[in-house]
Amino acid sequence: MKETTPIDTFRHVGLRQKMCANLQKNGITDQRVLNAMQSVPRHWFIDTMLDNQAYQDRAINIDCDQTISRPSTVAKQSQLLDTAEGMQVLEIGTGSGYQAAVLYRMGLKVFSIERQKQLFEQTRRRLNDWGFRVKCFLGDGYQGLTEGDYGLFDRIIITCGASEVPHTLMGQLKIGGRMVIPVGNEGQQMLRITKHGDEQEQWEIEEFGQYNFVPMLKGRNFN
Repeated sequence: MKETTPIDTFRHVGLRQKMCANLQKNGITDQRVLNAMQSVPRHWFIDTMLDNQAYQDRAINIDCDQTISRPSTVAKQSQLLDTAEGMQVLEIGTGSGYQAAVLYRMGLKVFSIERQKQLFEQTRRRLNDWGFRVKCFLGDGYQGLTEGDYGLFDRIIITCGASEVPHTLMGQLKIGGRMVIPVGNEGQQMLRITKHGDEQEQWEIEEFGQYNFVPMLKGRNFN
């Protein structure tokens, strides 16, 4: 059964405007990112009991011991991708679907992988019912997208903390493409990797500060 689109009040719109103004003050200059985050109601992606926290710059717990990232983190990762409209983007860690919805509103073709079956099923349905045309898959993020023939990706974004850069994912990135990934075990360094060639020595790695993400786990969880 189709899920009814939640309400989006003038109050919510005003809170998003304030949120985006704060993001701009703190270094988010990509207008496509700001426009997308203004248009996507973050409160849709969390428990209604936490509605009053939706536009604060804080991570919020969701099902399966996962979180929806801070708005500042979503904005930072989206800006670091440095995209152009129509690019094909692979997201690892669908979670609530908020990051995927922002990327979709930026005019990108979004493919997203989630390892938790419960999250995968509910988020895929909601994104589709609410008009976000994101292709969702249940799978192991370390392996990337192994089903279908979608070719290589212009960009890859990882929304969980990886212990290392997954070489399999780098193999699914175009030459000239970019991956944004938090790497580390206790606290992660946000990296942007530009792939100039297939060998690791041909990867350009930039660092953008410390973050804290839930860990990126291998395999699929069918519970």
